[in-house]
Amino acid sequence: MASVMSRGGRRRRAMNEINMVPFIDVMLVLLIIFMVTAPLITTGVVDLPTVGKSQQRPTSVVEIIVGSDEKLRLRVDQQTPAATVLNQLVARVRAAQAGNADVPVVISADRNVKYESVVRVMDTLQRAGVRRVGLSVKQGG
Repeated sequence: MASVMSRGGRRRRAMNEINMVPFIDVMLVLLIIFMVTAPLITTGVVDLPTVGKSQQRPTSVVEIIVGSDEKLRLRVDQQTPAATVLNQLVARVRAAQAGNADVPVVISADRNVKYESVVRVMDTLQRAGVRRVGLSVKQGG
């Protein structure tokens, strides 16, 4: 009985149309679900790490100051800063560290300085093998 016979001996034709009503119902339900949940999703929130306070301040600190004019100055242990250029920076930092590679180097930059200038200074120091390079931040809000 390979073919299905109906009344009158004729063969029944297969239905070749797709019923779109269930498909549209499912899509409308999904649309409503997404419209309800979309406002609940938080976007653009970045949870930055916090900086703890150090137990004690290091005895010796080498500070590189990047001014608003992007000129560099070097200050050792809160003394008067001396002007320097990027080419001489590594040699001056090594001289200020006096052979002790554990002396921290802190980069202080004006708020209006381009980020690229600060990264250039940090990259120069790290490529030369200067350890313990950090950035100075303002405490509080």
